[in-house]
Amino acid sequence: MTRSRVLPPLLPVLVLGLLSVLLSACGSAATGAKGYVAGEGVIAQVPVARRQAPGAVEGKSLDGRHLSLAADRGKVVVVNIWGSWCPPCRAEADNLVAAARQLRPRGVVFLGINSRDPSAAQARAFVRTYHVPYPSIYDPSGKNLLAFRGTLGPTAIPSTVVIDRKGRVAASILGEVTSKQTLIDLAESAGARSPEAAS
Repeated sequence: MTRSRVLPPLLPVLVLGLLSVLLSACGSAATGAKGYVAGEGVIAQVPVARRQAPGAVEGKSLDGRHLSLAADRGKVVVVNIWGSWCPPCRAEADNLVAAARQLRPRGVVFLGINSRDPSAAQARAFVRTYHVPYPSIYDPSGKNLLAFRGTLGPTAIPSTVVIDRKGRVAASILGEVTSKQTLIDLAESAGARSPEAAS
């Protein structure tokens, strides 16, 4: 009789322990010992009826200004999570820059989240090297990734999330963006203005 009273209170502890081991294994399998997601990006589009808003995304930019995702509500926003230390982030930079320049006249906003860089100086050097035309939140702790819980894992670098005009997650790319056209297509499906309407 005593055993049956002891086991039920321990059962939730055992289940939580098992879940934490399984979840940590998923995170390390995705990023490996490198600390980043290797390989081509895995694209996931969310049907309109199932889209949800992420949590709050905000912080100081690399030049000290306050930035927030909420400030761009009503626009399609492409959020890229990157780090200067991350080889796939460097590999995808030209595609992101080209897409940002092509989509700007169509009302699409790009926002970077610089994650896990030990200094803002390293991140600013990356921005200069790749001529990144959009601002980034400096987030060395990676706390802004938690806003995308259910869409991205907390170590999903690089990753890109497309937010629709209602502020909801419309699509995500886990890993490197390998084509500027991919971002253009995802922004269009999230509600970007057509090229004709933008001119």
